[in-house]
Amino acid sequence: MTPATLPSFDQPDLARAIEGLPVQALDDLPFGAIRLDAEGVVRVYSGAERRLSGSGERPRLGLEFFREVAPCMDTPRYRGRIEKALAGGTLDLEFGWTGDFADAERSLRVRVQSAVGGGCWIFMRREGTVANS
Repeated sequence: MTPATLPSFDQPDLARAIEGLPVQALDDLPFGAIRLDAEGVVRVYSGAERRLSGSGERPRLGLEFFREVAPCMDTPRYRGRIEKALAGGTLDLEFGWTGDFADAERSLRVRVQSAVGGGCWIFMRREGTVANS
């Protein structure tokens, strides 16, 4: 897919647009995409997220996201927001976050939306990267 045919981070129904793409296309996004199932287990971890976050090729699929992949995000400010929104039945959040695998001071924009069949998508756009300018 060409960058022009990929959904943008700001697209209103980003999760539905992402779910309509082949999984391999997620690697070409200018932002990271992670899909968690209803139990918080990673089911999709895009190559774009690996590359942009600096997390490398460590195993991700099948791991509990907040405990085994990103324990720094296992906080009321991050995980708590997601769980509160899920409990309310609607998951469509956007907020800022500071910190990344490669740079603890990097600013991120985070969007979290419900996934078809349960769970959620977490999208992370790194501020100041070429793909986001």
